[in-house]
Amino acid sequence: MTVLVTTHGIYKIHQFDTEKEFESHVIAQAATIFGDRCVYVDCKRRIGKGAIKMSIPDGYLLDFTIRLAPRLFVVETEIASHDLFQHIGVQLLQFAHSFTGSPREVKQILFEEIFREDKVRSACESHIPEYGLRNLDNMLDYLVHDQFRALVIVDDASDELYKVVNNFRFPIEIIQVTAYQGEKGDFIYRFKPLFEDVTAAVESLGKLEKRLVDPSEFDTIVVPAREEGFKETFLGENRWYEIRINASMIPQIKCIAAYQVAPTSAITHWAQVRNIEPWEMGGKYVVNFLGKAKEIGPIQLVPKSRVKALQNSRYTSFERLQNAKTLDDVF
Repeated sequence: MTVLVTTHGIYKIHQFDTEKEFESHVIAQAATIFGDRCVYVDCKRRIGKGAIKMSIPDGYLLDFTIRLAPRLFVVETEIASHDLFQHIGVQLLQFAHSFTGSPREVKQILFEEIFREDKVRSACESHIPEYGLRNLDNMLDYLVHDQFRALVIVDDASDELYKVVNNFRFPIEIIQVTAYQGEKGDFIYRFKPLFEDVTAAVESLGKLEKRLVDPSEFDTIVVPAREEGFKETFLGENRWYEIRINASMIPQIKCIAAYQVAPTSAITHWAQVRNIEPWEMGGKYVVNFLGKAKEIGPIQLVPKSRVKALQNSRYTSFERLQNAKTLDDVF
């Protein structure tokens, strides 16, 4: 069992007995999990009219991260002790069927639920002008006729769960939220915020500054690579594997670039992407190249600059990559 030792005491992993208990913890942390450009609608209303199509999502997430267009996710909150196929696989199929078969009903449910709370309505309406939409009704009409997307929030994102969701053709994002309980009954949480790697946290004038970037411009993923793996796999096998990529980002990734870690500390090669497929386990992917990687730059890391040495993959645009002289110009 994992134990966290803090100045406030010892915290142990808390095993949730029911989905309802877990969901209450998720909702309490919603602002941090989803970010300030997402609006979570806690809504459990049945959609669909036929026995096969009827389903009850745990909620909906209106995502305004991309400035080009808003997105809607149907949310399923589950505990891993439940049967993954029955409670998540079947549910997602029903949600997709209901969503595409009853868009007007989904729109009406969202409209009513959003207007129940002034705070939720105000948050949604504040983003409407960014997209050139007339009003909330117009925005919801766009969302329910867009591609179906799902968000699964679970207390343990096992390899088996990823095997289940990899069978679907629509985007499914997964967030693992682990709760630790202290000796006094208080909780702390461990999770990776949704789309964290799509936004950049940068150091500016000694202050931590959140710089919101628009994922709609991203068509390139930059991955850190050590010399041996770079030569053997990136150059030798024309692929790169075990990469974490947001499922929603996969359709727009057209290129991959390699940042060779120290002592090179520079982006040196890039390749066109042929396809992106699930890797063996753990929700990671393999990027297969269309051909041999090509040289670029080198685009060097500048010491003590805004952008630090890459520890994980990052998104950018190929246009920005082509015109970059240093890593600061890439991100």
